[in-house]
Amino acid sequence: MIVNPNLAATRPSPVVEAKRWVADKTFAPDLPLLNVSQAAPVDPPPQALREAMAQTALTLPAAHVYGPVLGLPDLREELAQQVSRHYGGPVTPGNVAITQGCNQAFCAALATLAGPGDEVLLPTPWYFNHHMWLTLSGVRPVPLPTGPELLPTVAEAEARLTDRTRAIVLVTPNNPAGVEYPADLVHAFAALARRHGLALILDETYRDFDSRPGAPHDLFADPAWSDTLIHLYSFSKAYRLTGHRVGALIASPERLTAAEKFLDTVAICPNQIGQHAALWGLENLSGWLAGERAEILARRGAVEEGIATLPGWQLSSAGAYFAYVRHPFDETSATLARRMVDDIAVLALPGTMFTPDGDPSGAAHLRIAFANIDRTGIATLMTRLAHLA
Repeated sequence: MIVNPNLAATRPSPVVEAKRWVADKTFAPDLPLLNVSQAAPVDPPPQALREAMAQTALTLPAAHVYGPVLGLPDLREELAQQVSRHYGGPVTPGNVAITQGCNQAFCAALATLAGPGDEVLLPTPWYFNHHMWLTLSGVRPVPLPTGPELLPTVAEAEARLTDRTRAIVLVTPNNPAGVEYPADLVHAFAALARRHGLALILDETYRDFDSRPGAPHDLFADPAWSDTLIHLYSFSKAYRLTGHRVGALIASPERLTAAEKFLDTVAICPNQIGQHAALWGLENLSGWLAGERAEILARRGAVEEGIATLPGWQLSSAGAYFAYVRHPFDETSATLARRMVDDIAVLALPGTMFTPDGDPSGAAHLRIAFANIDRTGIATLMTRLAHLA
């Protein structure tokens, strides 16, 4: 069988791989599987949004045919206005493209930036789909180590730049580690990218669940932001629209013209009903979303308190949907994660799935996606971890 060598070299999706671990297993009624492996809402959108989506499907014929490649004009305009207000900077509808989820926004951005043999810096632990897409594209992912606080440094990044470097990627709040990047660090990376003529790809999929009030950075306040910054966002987490695939790419109009070629080739247009749902959410669900944020922050607090009670365990970071925890066992996280399924019926992802092969930090950590379980479920998780021998 002929296989694209880049595809063959790409690691499997951790979420898909982890699902295989439990596919043929039966769990005891008194010890059901506790799944903290995937960072996605498990509940459907709120009732009012589902009703609005139903009305769109029933009454708007245009929602069932091809739409503009770069997305619904009203959605682009509304998102531009809200981003401008939130970040205090000039963003126009011409800076906004709507995509089939935030992963596609990343792929489209990279398609405009890099080709085979080029390089992109990824802080470790990295978001696995970013690493997968770079490898699939023949672009070299350059690991950027992070320290005990899981924050990259500009000095480490600059030392890894070459004449093939095209971009630096930051994810904040971070997936998989949850850490929230300080505004001055984000600003320093933007300045580094600008000095070297690179793009800074800033993935803020989880910005609605940032614990800090107000804007997490001021990059959009620079009138020339689009010379360097490429911003990614997802409606999936905010409005529980994961199955409807709606994301956004915010960049210069010239870059979006280039991205349009990619988007037209792979999807033609974003999901129409999903786009109308995202627009309705932006216009009507700010109060509801504030409640969702408060609940996620409460769950984060419960995880922080729970890990502190477990002898030998250490919380390296937590934020948005994630906790990144250091385990106390004399085995790699890859082995431990498989054993946890059998011993305590917990499915979590090992840090080795987010780091280069042989990275000791990855071997020492697990990612816990606590947004999938309520505070009662978090208490159950802590009880099971306490019994893990």
